[in-house]
Amino acid sequence: MTEDWTQRAARLADELTAAGKLWSPQWQAAVCAVPRHALVPAYYRRTDHGWERADTSTPEGRARWLDLVYSNTALFTLPDGRSSSSMPGLMTRMLERLDIGDGHRVLEIGTGTGYNTALLSQRLGEDNVFSVDIEPELIALARQRLAALGYHPTLTAADGACGLTYHAPYDRILATCSVPRIPWPWVAQTSPGGLILADLKLATNAGNLVLLRRIEDRAEGHFEPTWGGFMPLRHHTPQPRRSPPPRDRSAAEQRTTSLDLPRPWENLVFWFVAQLLLPSDVSVGQTMDETGQPADGYLATPDGSWCEITPHPDEHGNRRVLEAGPQRLWLTIEDAHRLWTSLGEPGWERFGVTVTREHHRVWLDHPDSHHSWQLRRQPESDQLG
Repeated sequence: MTEDWTQRAARLADELTAAGKLWSPQWQAAVCAVPRHALVPAYYRRTDHGWERADTSTPEGRARWLDLVYSNTALFTLPDGRSSSSMPGLMTRMLERLDIGDGHRVLEIGTGTGYNTALLSQRLGEDNVFSVDIEPELIALARQRLAALGYHPTLTAADGACGLTYHAPYDRILATCSVPRIPWPWVAQTSPGGLILADLKLATNAGNLVLLRRIEDRAEGHFEPTWGGFMPLRHHTPQPRRSPPPRDRSAAEQRTTSLDLPRPWENLVFWFVAQLLLPSDVSVGQTMDETGQPADGYLATPDGSWCEITPHPDEHGNRRVLEAGPQRLWLTIEDAHRLWTSLGEPGWERFGVTVTREHHRVWLDHPDSHHSWQLRRQPESDQLG
């Protein structure tokens, strides 16, 4: 049933090209040459009963598997959802944006299934491809499957935040995971003038892919105009996260707001701007009504600050807000919205970031802009390099 994979791969390349996610002949040829099904031999689906492996034992199941593998679809590849094979269109868009040329040495943070590693090996040759993943199991599987296809890049089980010192420097670094700060080792291991493409997320959904160029003692660049996202980078020692305490509604202040943002985290660019002002440890979610359906949206922090906002406006277009704690979170949301509006509701392409060993600074339009924000430092346990 896999004998027609070459036709499927060619169709995938055509689909990605038509969608504007693939355009150079070298990467088009790589997509056509790499058998993705050999690197994603199984996938998992989340059901009401938990994670279940999709049945590929029947002709119908195998056909469905091949259709998914050779489509622009992300597939979960471990039974707990902690690893996936990203959408091919997202990967090819990133490879294209990195402007990778012959002879470039590339470090990939997040090996996963090895599909992107195979594309890089096909394009550059295995001696120029280096990839790390924190999961030894994934590295072993990827090494075995890549070797069966004739690819032998350098694969290492390691914490991706540390990069891969032994083989540095690299002309390009590509991260298939999200990070709240760009780890300094990535910058230090990039050659002068080299590029880093990573998913910078200040909090869940609060960020985007950013393309940085190494310039002397810093890395600097703009966010990508189209949103893209990955699962967070994992460490050997999971970082502790304090949960907000229960919300005591008896102590809450009640008022109204005219903001049409019952779930502010769904407006991605605005939510990024809001995170420049909000506490870094804010949690978001929705309460449930008596029927079990999503109701009020809420924000909360471990210091006991919280707010809830009803999704349904009254006859005047206002929504009810409950707010309590030492920090007024919804007032911060309103401040952030005024800021975003005063700047002309800018999109991703107008924002950029400068990364140094000590600081991250987000700016609008240009690194010397009057509109810039220093990101808060992370706890010492989260800092590397």
